[in-house]
Amino acid sequence: MDTVKRLAKAWNDISLIKRIIVGLVIGVVLALVVPGNEWIALLGTIFVNALKAVAPVLVFFLVISALANAQGAKGMKTIIILYAVSTVVAAVVAAIACYLFPLTITLAGAAEDTAAPSGVGEVLTTIVLKLFDNPVAALTNGNYLGILAWAVALGIALRACSDGVKGTFLSISDAVSKIVRWVISLAPFGILGLVYTSVSENGMEIFTEYGALILVLVACMVVIAVGTNPLIVWFCLRKNPYPLVLRCLKDSGITAFFTRSSAANIPVNMELCRKLGLNKDTYGVSIPLGATINMAGAAVTITVMAMTAANTVGVSVAPITAIILCVLAAVSACGASGVAGGSLLLIPLACSLFGIGQDISMQVVAVGFIIGVIQDSCETGLNSSSDVLFTATADYMERKKAGKPFKLGKDDFSLNEIN
Repeated sequence: MDTVKRLAKAWNDISLIKRIIVGLVIGVVLALVVPGNEWIALLGTIFVNALKAVAPVLVFFLVISALANAQGAKGMKTIIILYAVSTVVAAVVAAIACYLFPLTITLAGAAEDTAAPSGVGEVLTTIVLKLFDNPVAALTNGNYLGILAWAVALGIALRACSDGVKGTFLSISDAVSKIVRWVISLAPFGILGLVYTSVSENGMEIFTEYGALILVLVACMVVIAVGTNPLIVWFCLRKNPYPLVLRCLKDSGITAFFTRSSAANIPVNMELCRKLGLNKDTYGVSIPLGATINMAGAAVTITVMAMTAANTVGVSVAPITAIILCVLAAVSACGASGVAGGSLLLIPLACSLFGIGQDISMQVVAVGFIIGVIQDSCETGLNSSSDVLFTATADYMERKKAGKPFKLGKDDFSLNEIN
């Protein structure tokens, strides 16, 4: 038993990012040497399933505990504004990129027979219906809007209960959070399996077939991750934003890149917020909320794919129409699910703005699935890392207003203080 404890301690003492890099390299090597091994691929499946299994329970009890025991969760209004602004800005960046580098794609073959939203009204209706879902069904199906709605209602109702009852939910929340840390400590093995599966099944061809489209999508997301998002943070704090930006990309973005699921990355973001010393009452609500509505990467995907479809069929996109598209893409992105590929089925909604029918738009969706190995990974990395970025920004703004110093954490590139 002592040997096991020593091994566990030695394992946890190694930086998680270093362990993930090792797992990544081993995954690529194994995919090239022994492709198609289902046991190696199973590591990735188990890891993602473990995150998806624990995330709904974590969100449910964390939000209940946060609201029931809250002494005042500050900054939520600011966080929501930051989420909205960054998503619209992302769509604008994507539209500008499409004007600078207009793309067309070859649309061949039948598109998949998949239902897509027919209008903004349908997206909003879906959101409302998810809010009023059965709580058991919401937990079972990973409906985070429904989970949030019930957790918020119960958390507010429990504020009138005794401290003992509130303490019970706090203890449950801490216990689930501890389980999450156990799961996250095994991330390198999960990353190994996920990388192995991608390289083994798709090879390098999938990365080059639609190279120009992938390049524009990824370039837009990089500009947002290291350009416009830091600019928003600087505007709020008037301090160098990059230590915080890089920390979020390192600890959240990389894991999200491989899991390709904002929902599955919720536990990772919760742990990062804890390490950053943020207000638990705030991030207990803002992180799961961000996994649902903070979708800058999805806005980029929807905008680029819609404008590419318009170019392909010869539709000229006027600047006014592009502005409307940016707003539509931002609103639609908020309705994207927190799972891999969740934004792709909203492309036909944006295409409808140009009068492009389902036959063409669903072929564009099919192209999205082809390039999804890179596109969806980068999109999720951007979406998920910015959840923590803007939660931290709002938290630091509150501290700055109160004249309190704030720190990024113990292991943050040796930068100890922003204020």
